[in-house]
Amino acid sequence: MKANMGSADRIIRLILAVIMGVLYFQGIVGGTLGVILVVAAVIFALTSLISFCPLYLIFGLCTKKEENN
Repeated sequence: MKANMGSADRIIRLILAVIMGVLYFQGIVGGTLGVILVVAAVIFALTSLISFCPLYLIFGLCTKKEENN
């Protein structure tokens, strides 16, 4: 897996994951929507931590800046 996520994208995903987790665990959002938010939060956190998004690969996207050698 080659990293395809830039740092801004990773930070945004982590912030969204935290917000979704807080909404669920504070009881603000529950039921089916709550479960969907928790699953999305876990996916956002994992993809952010490994810097790889499978959907970016499918659609040919890359938000990572090229490294200068």
